[in-house]
Amino acid sequence: MTEITISISGQQLTYAATDSARKIYPVSTSFKGAGQNADSGMTPLGRHIVRAKIGQGLPVNTVFVGRRPTGEIFTPRMINDFPGRDWILSRILWLSGKQPGFNRLGHVDTMQRYIYIHGTPYEDQLGKPVSHGCIRMSNLDVIDLFSRVDIGCPVDILE
Repeated sequence: MTEITISISGQQLTYAATDSARKIYPVSTSFKGAGQNADSGMTPLGRHIVRAKIGQGLPVNTVFVGRRPTGEIFTPRMINDFPGRDWILSRILWLSGKQPGFNRLGHVDTMQRYIYIHGTPYEDQLGKPVSHGCIRMSNLDVIDLFSRVDIGCPVDILE
């Protein structure tokens, strides 16, 4: 079975497949740490699945807002034009919790919190917890991971 494990302490994502393929990618999780509550800005823990894949076939550095491509391709100048923006680029793997009361339903629902694995322009910060709750990856890495996983792929997020 294909699955993803995200280590918050290690700031890495491990992809493992039944054919023994295994890849480790550097990531960035939340600067606020781990937590499930809505509006916390924290990265949720526990068992999840990939609920949706967004961005198939779009160019690298495609800009998304509200899970929709804006038609823009990110350039470094855009950071100055939109300071403080939490950029979501290239691909989105939208996560959904599998543990009712812990990371699913109510005020702890990962999907309703819009927690994604996505590309970032801040690739120099991968390996450090600096996101706003999501799991950030380099744009080429998230495109690679996107091509390897299907909807329903298990995702474990561990401290």
